[in-house]
Amino acid sequence: MPRTINHPALQPLKSKFPEIQFFVGELRDMVTVVVPREHIVPVCTFLRDDPDLRYDMLAELNGVDYLNYPGTEHRFAVNYGLTSVSRNHRLWLKVFLDPTQSTAPKTALRDEEVIEKGDPGLRLDSVCGVWPGAEWMEREVYDMFGIIFIGHPDLRRLLTWNGFGSYPLRKDYPLRGVGEREDFKIVTREGA
Repeated sequence: MPRTINHPALQPLKSKFPEIQFFVGELRDMVTVVVPREHIVPVCTFLRDDPDLRYDMLAELNGVDYLNYPGTEHRFAVNYGLTSVSRNHRLWLKVFLDPTQSTAPKTALRDEEVIEKGDPGLRLDSVCGVWPGAEWMEREVYDMFGIIFIGHPDLRRLLTWNGFGSYPLRKDYPLRGVGEREDFKIVTREGA
């Protein structure tokens, strides 16, 4: 018999956004709400500003690649871990994304080109305007997965270099890399 999921944020979300069909899941007492991509900023703003909820801290933002994962319909997801410090409540939001172009490693593109001409299926509104602390977390997800955050104040790579050309945490990224180690000049102790 299915169990009813109870969480203080569910009923206010349904009341505020009656036109959105939210999907809700629970694992180990952690509730996840799947939010359509186009509604992520209004939903986050509501969860932060509602006086009964006050999700005032974005504790976590990460990406997931579901390539070859059994039973999945979508390729990528972005997870938002929210915390209401004053109420001691936690809530996860999830947005699914599906690429419209090949995700295999390609020739090196500069960040400016990727942001301007990147895959429209991997574009998602930034939540930096809701929680300024999202800035570096969104940059990391962009750098590792290629998710483009629209409206981000400074979207550029954080761990690899501009022009790297691929995204190392995608599951179709080769385990041995795409030649980035071979492109560097070997510096010896004598020649340094």
